Amino acid sequence: MIVITAPTSQIGSKLVGTLLDAGASLRLIVRDAGKLPEGVRDRVELLKGSHGDPAIVDRAFDGADALFWLVPPDVTKTQEQAYLDFTRPAAEAIRRHAVPRVVAITALGRGTPWQDRAGLVTTSLRMDDLLMASGAAYRGLAMPSFMENTARQAGVIREKGLFFGPIRPDRKLPLTATRDMATAAARLLTDLDWTGQSDLPVLGPQDLSFDDQAVILSEVIGRPVRYQQISFDQFRKQFLDRGASESFAQGYVDMYRAKDEGIDNVVRRSPVTSGQRSFRTFCEAIF
Repeated sequence: MIVITAPTSQIGSKLVGTLLDAGASLRLIVRDAGKLPEGVRDRVELLKGSHGDPAIVDRAFDGADALFWLVPPDVTKTQEQAYLDFTRPAAEAIRRHAVPRVVAITALGRGTPWQDRAGLVTTSLRMDDLLMASGAAYRGLAMPSFMENTARQAGVIREKGLFFGPIRPDRKLPLTATRDMATAAARLLTDLDWTGQSDLPVLGPQDLSFDDQAVILSEVIGRPVRYQQISFDQFRKQFLDRGASESFAQGYVDMYRAKDEGIDNVVRRSPVTSGQRSFRTFCEAIF
């Protein structure tokens, strides 16, 4: 039995479909089962509630062979509340039920000079430490930025030919697609042989700057698209205006500043770490 958290998220929904196609037995923790496709609801065991609830994870982890862990960030809380306080009941339940393998979504940055000053990355790595302290075999799928982050600005890209961010336009960074994250997770969750605890970076096939992304978007859409850098103060205000806490808004600023300085460039791309979906292919599908 594989337990899946956040099964309606971008990664989780793709992971559930992949695992069902492989014939896996799944138990899903879900707040709103109505967000699941009917064809999924009929083929899985459902446990309704939050995976931050001690009673829910105690029931869900009983008899589990593996766990997929993803925290949907609540920007209204502090970073510590959203990631660490949310995860502590699960870490205790993993230990109590001796769940043998845990696969989680985390961030690049462990062992780098930015590890302790990268905002949400730092908090995510501390979350990993909680889960690893449970004693389970552990793989943290360490992501750079998602291609979907650019796609969130699809409206303004279509209307004005612009997209925005605080990172320098010529800073080349790895990008990954949530589809590749789900593929990597499915591979680990159906493999009974791995042991130990480590990160596994999941990078896209190439590093791209935001100017590079603009060129690809222009070619895909068929008209000019330009990236415009904004200040970190403007970036922070955007999150505050959307209802984020001071802590979470600052967490985003510190994370993106670390990305601008190179935290995502420390992993060398290899056949093991490279995802298959290119940014061009992603854009063709989205736009």
